[in-house]
Amino acid sequence: MNLSEETQKIIATAQKKLTKAFEEVDEIATYNQMKVLEAFQTNNVGQRHFSQTNGYGYDDIGRDTLCKLFAQIFGGEKAIVSPLIVSGTHALTLALYGVLRPGNEMLAITGSPYDTLKEVIVGEGNGSLKDFGIKYSQISLKDGKIDIQAVLNNINENTKLIFIGRSRGYEWRNALSVNDIAYAVKEIKKSYNNICIMVDNCYGEFIEKIEPTQVGADIIVGSLIKNPGGGIAPTGGYICGKSQYVDLIAGRFTSPSIGMEVGSYAYGYKDFYQGIFMAPHTVAQAIKGSMLVGQVYSDLGFETMPLSGETCGDIIRSIKFDTQEQLIDFCRAIQEASPIDSNVVPYPWDMPGYEHQVIMAAGTFVAGASIELSADSPIKAPYIAYLQGGLTYEHVKIACMYCVEKLLFKNN
Repeated sequence: MNLSEETQKIIATAQKKLTKAFEEVDEIATYNQMKVLEAFQTNNVGQRHFSQTNGYGYDDIGRDTLCKLFAQIFGGEKAIVSPLIVSGTHALTLALYGVLRPGNEMLAITGSPYDTLKEVIVGEGNGSLKDFGIKYSQISLKDGKIDIQAVLNNINENTKLIFIGRSRGYEWRNALSVNDIAYAVKEIKKSYNNICIMVDNCYGEFIEKIEPTQVGADIIVGSLIKNPGGGIAPTGGYICGKSQYVDLIAGRFTSPSIGMEVGSYAYGYKDFYQGIFMAPHTVAQAIKGSMLVGQVYSDLGFETMPLSGETCGDIIRSIKFDTQEQLIDFCRAIQEASPIDSNVVPYPWDMPGYEHQVIMAAGTFVAGASIELSADSPIKAPYIAYLQGGLTYEHVKIACMYCVEKLLFKNN
């Protein structure tokens, strides 16, 4: 690679500062790996569960056991896990339409949802929740935390669902910790136990030893090409939580008359089982990589989120650049360091569902898998790159070297 001595020194210095933090990440990964292993053993997972099915998929033990596995791992009563869920946004949409009814209100308490979900909620004439007479309101975070007093003041008799976005979207903030979510849930449930609290758990699985469902959230939702797919699952999403809500959502996913009694998959389930088994380790690799990039760019004088030394709440690292050119160069360096399509040069483009042009670097084995190393950003000031994923720490480290070289020596 002909890396400069300066780049190698920058990386080595940053890595040395992170020794203690890496030990803590490894300890969490070991705990979560034990939790996953116990779920596999409790559910007697065997080769028979990997087999493909067709037609209606009645008595599909691969599908049914995968759902039980996720429910146990994430501390829910039931789960829907399916390769037929096409994305995290699709999973969230299913959950919202499953729980909400005309005349109900959805209250988002972590600010505005990300762009593609906005269209689901308040789009005009596109089959959105608004089109079906479901009201929506939102409350911004206060100093990066849920403003619980404002939340309590804005709940009314029509409030049926409270939405919490755990990760940051395209916002300059930290992801919420499970403790942040636990406090909000506890305060809300004191007076409003009949309101469904739903957490968009994307990018947050296995970051900590517990998940939001284990501290009182009624539903969590996520994508299998993010954390819980371990970089192996080729598609899919999950919904996990209390039976009363999961059953309603299952009726929306298929039909109210059949729920999760049907649903075949002709390609087999091995990748989904292996993905969730690998997930605690893979997430730990991504977190270590995120910490390294954050430390390196902090040492170089850039603002990063989380701040150097802060605990990660998800697998995303935000880096604020001085110029649009620096942002684009960073994304291009990530693409150059990818195993797939390393020869491709990313350009900003008009991405469906987003207000501004977006640049995306994603040389991934699974298209768009953000548990694999990728970076993206809307092209607008402030110029913030959102780096996520990394199947191995070593790959993120090498990619960071590419980025530093381009930053330091582009004009030489």
